[in-house]
Parts: sequence; C-alpha cells; structure tokens
Amino acid sequence: MTHTKDIQRPSRELVEGLANLGSATASGELSRLGIRDPHLRGPVPLSPGKAVAGPALTLQFMPKREDLAAGDEYDDPEKQLHRHVLYHVQEGDIVVVDARGDMASGVFGEMMMTYLKGRGGAGVVVDGCLRDTPKVKPLGLGLWARGTTPNFHTQTDLMPFAVNEPVACGGTLVMPGDIIIADDDGAVVVPIALAPALLEAGSQHAEWEDFSRLRLSQGGDLRKYYPLSKDAEPEYRAWRASNPPRS
Repeated sequence: MTHTKDIQRPSRELVEGLANLGSATASGELSRLGIRDPHLRGPVPLSPGKAVAGPALTLQFMPKREDLAAGDEYDDPEKQLHRHVLYHVQEGDIVVVDARGDMASGVFGEMMMTYLKGRGGAGVVVDGCLRDTPKVKPLGLGLWARGTTPNFHTQTDLMPFAVNEPVACGGTLVMPGDIIIADDDGAVVVPIALAPALLEAGSQHAEWEDFSRLRLSQGGDLRKYYPLSKDAEPEYRAWRASNPPRS
C-alpha cells in the first residue's frame, strides 16, 4: 500500500488574513522581508475573478520512465500518486503541482477536481496543464495552470513521482505547508515562517493604501499620497482615527 505524508496547517485566522492582502501586496511586502520573487511564474488564472489563499499540498512529476511508470491509469489506480495528494485535502487546501511546464499531460481532470471540491479544497496551481476544463471550471475552484490539453496525466511524457515534498512550481521553491495566495495577478508562495510578519506588514500597507486611494481619486498629489509621504502622515492618522481598519 502507498503511504504519503500530510502537512502541518497554519491557523485559519492567519490564512484568512493573508487572503485579504491579495497576491500583489503579498509579493511587494515579501520582497521587503527578503524574498525577492515569490511569484509562481507560468501558471495563469483559468478562473477569472477567483481569489484564494491556503496551505500547499505538493505533487511532483518527473519524466516518465517505463520501468517506473504505473502503466495504464486504470490498471492499478492506487499506484497513481496524483490521487494520493488529493487524499490529504482538507478545507481550504491548495494543491501545487510541479509538472515541469509540460504542455502535453493533463495533470487533473473532471473527476479528480470534483473530488477536490467535495473535500473542501480551494484550488490548484499547476506548472503544466489541466484537462476537462469545460467541466472543471463550473466547479468553482481556483484554477491556475499553464494551459489545457485533452491528454490524461501519464499519456505522454510525465509520471507523478512524490507527494508533499519540496517542489519547483514555475521555477519557485514551494515547501509543503507554505501558504499560497492566488488571484487574477497570479500565484505567490508565502514561506510559512514569514507569514505572520507578512500579515502585519501587508495589513498596514492595505490601510494606508485605502487612504491614498481616496485622496488620489479626489485629485490629490501623487507625490504626496503614493507612496504615503511623511507630510501626509498626520492627515492619514486623523483619517484612520475616524475610519476603523478593515476587519
């Protein structure tokens, strides 16, 4: 029997707070925290308007080698490791797949994504392709991938190789249990050790941006209000005192 390990999940409060930041704010603040480029490059949004955040379950694909591949996908389904990452899914989890940027193999299709939805998963980020997308998109999951294909996952050049191990998704390291923030700008990875600091910095950033956005919409001076200058700080503090922070 195949055994794969689970991940340690962060608190729901931490994840929900990060979800409110969005990928762009998270990326900018992470750069100030020492992570130069957290963007998972390549996967693009296939579910426009969807925004999610959650801990990463990881799946690694490798080039297919016939003596190690499991054969036909229905011969012995339990040997197919892409199933096993889904067995670990809990509410809010995001499955992150290193599919090597391959454009010929559909990592997941309708049935697997229906199972993910039924388990409460938030979505997938795939450095490769999905299949059955006309049936997958109506499920309402967050979907980020390089593209689509009619081929199933081991039909061509790939085979699933490891579950909940470090992966390179879009050329960026993702550790199992890191937090993914994904929206129409793309997906970023938040190292779990930096998540509390990101939430604090990002929340402060979002608050002064609320004020700056208002002043800019009223014709305010860009040099004064973005980024918020020291000259504008007293005005911002007065505005903040009469406008409680977003919950």
